[in-house]
Amino acid sequence: MTANNRPLDPGADIPGTVGGRETAPDEQPDTSRAPRDGRPGRRGVFTRLGAPRAPRSRLRRRAWAGARMVAALALVGGLYAAFAPNVHAEDSSTLSGAAQQGETLYNSSCITCHGRNGQGVPGRGPSLVGVGSAAVEFQVTTGRMPLNQQQSQADRKQPMFSDDQARDIGAYIEALGGGPQLPNGNDFHSDGNISDGGELFRVNCSSCHAFGMGGGALSSGKYAPSLSNATDRQIYAAMLTGPENMPVFGNNQLTPQEKQDIIAYVRHQTNDQDPGGFGLGRLGPVPEALVIFLVGIVALVFAALWIAGKS
Repeated sequence: MTANNRPLDPGADIPGTVGGRETAPDEQPDTSRAPRDGRPGRRGVFTRLGAPRAPRSRLRRRAWAGARMVAALALVGGLYAAFAPNVHAEDSSTLSGAAQQGETLYNSSCITCHGRNGQGVPGRGPSLVGVGSAAVEFQVTTGRMPLNQQQSQADRKQPMFSDDQARDIGAYIEALGGGPQLPNGNDFHSDGNISDGGELFRVNCSSCHAFGMGGGALSSGKYAPSLSNATDRQIYAAMLTGPENMPVFGNNQLTPQEKQDIIAYVRHQTNDQDPGGFGLGRLGPVPEALVIFLVGIVALVFAALWIAGKS
């Protein structure tokens, strides 16, 4: 017995024994690779009979790490597949009836240049996300879109779609990214003030569209179109979105009432039948001055000849 009352292990200190019995030479533990602190090292782990235990291979550890990586990627992919399709389905289901009709028209006539979901195609057409239904309605109802060919400015031509179809396409583009929208209705001039609209037109519009609203040339082959054939909605949409070189007149620059005043003035001018005489194309004072000059010179020549003949 020892001091702590534990029985001694016979043969524990006797070489060539394991657990008190004699061992064969090949069963004796290999202590040459044990660490100095007396604890069994990585390669110093022994079986009950004293044979060394095989260490875990490096290939096995790598395989286990790869399996964990594959499981993590599968988990992330499963979560994405579970939630992403549902979000897309919800976005498609929220389209109104008009927007669904517009999507059909868009996919048949506009997708080639503006891409799927209106994100644009480089070298063909810009993105339509965020332009709003007002810009789409202006371009489509005036026949500028679809565009026949790339040029400095899109010309007004016979529209391909009706007004209702243009509004459906605008509703679809509005659902993609929002943007400026036109008020309801087709009459935007009845509640406008012609006098105030004339003053606003002369300050903001006449420099490009001329005082007679016949339009005029701009730089780089562009021009300000005539307003004689423009409807109330087209004029309102142009002020709201600023197509081509036209600046944007938001509601913080021109209030909705001021826009209606300008439209009222334009309607008054285009419907006027020139009761004072010939309008001379309403191109401003230059044609009038030219006519006065030519008529005046001819009159003076005839007057001089008549006086010379009399004398």
